[in-house]
Amino acid sequence: MTGKNLAGPEADALDLGAVFRALADEHRRSVLTQLAADRGDNERGCNSFDLPISKQTQTHHFRVLREAGLIDEIDYGNRKGVRLRRADIEMRFPGLLALLEAEPPGDTDPR
Repeated sequence: MTGKNLAGPEADALDLGAVFRALADEHRRSVLTQLAADRGDNERGCNSFDLPISKQTQTHHFRVLREAGLIDEIDYGNRKGVRLRRADIEMRFPGLLALLEAEPPGDTDPR
């Protein structure tokens, strides 16, 4: 089944401020960290992240990540999938994903 790709900004239009705002939330950071850990950049279902928040709030978080250009969202009608835009992120912000992967799980205390 082919889905409709819900596009975010082009790679050269990724904005550091929008990326930082998207990553300021612990749930969105968790999603991105989990996606970054999958070196194959496989598509995952939105419900596969086991976030302790409502479906409506999950939808909001995935939209913020997409609009910041961090993920692609694929709409299949009755479900959505997400995929990390690794190449675009690495091209525009080298090392960002490595920093996220180095953050210990659950480490959300300000320093």
